[in-house]
Amino acid sequence: MLKLWKWYQNCLSVHPLKTQVISSGFLWGVGDIAAQYITHATAKSRLQLSVTDADEKFKVNWKRVAVTSSFGFGFVGPVGHFWYEGLDRFIRLKLQLPPKSPRFVATKVAMDSIIFGPLDLFVFFTYMGFSAGKNVAQVKEDLKRDFLPALVLEGGIWPIVQVANFRYVPVRYQLLYVNIFCLLDSVFLSWVEQQKDAAWKQWFTSFHSLEERGGKGGL
Repeated sequence: MLKLWKWYQNCLSVHPLKTQVISSGFLWGVGDIAAQYITHATAKSRLQLSVTDADEKFKVNWKRVAVTSSFGFGFVGPVGHFWYEGLDRFIRLKLQLPPKSPRFVATKVAMDSIIFGPLDLFVFFTYMGFSAGKNVAQVKEDLKRDFLPALVLEGGIWPIVQVANFRYVPVRYQLLYVNIFCLLDSVFLSWVEQQKDAAWKQWFTSFHSLEERGGKGGL
């Protein structure tokens, strides 16, 4: 394990962008496999499948793994690399906030949550929809169904993760820290995307619809 860590450190120092791109693609692929397994296990216990279906062995959908892994390669890796480097540089040099100070960490977390978080979710669900062969209208429906629930649930977790990241992790390893948690994040997002029209999602969408109706009624 120590040799692997030293090897990663060397790759990160010599080829930072390439290392982050490859590690992101790998972790998102692994995360999707885990999400598929969780979905399979959940279906057996909650959806009351027949005995024949329930006893069916878990099979990895490698096409989906390739699609999800490509999202890690093409978006999370390169965009995340420049985002976290640029965010740290902007706050230190432009806003001139002392590194590791409460204001420095709070500003980083706020900008990450307001800008990168929603963008990441939007690109993920849009990309997964088009990769599945859906048209623009279908992708819009998927976004209405998946975006808000994911944003709300992630909004309660990622800020805590990022406080620890921006406060205690050196800038050089912040991307690695994020990528490790992206493994769990990819499990979550893949699971959300595979849940289709689950009842808990419909609660979010119905609540949003009530808000819209209330807003129109007040006009």
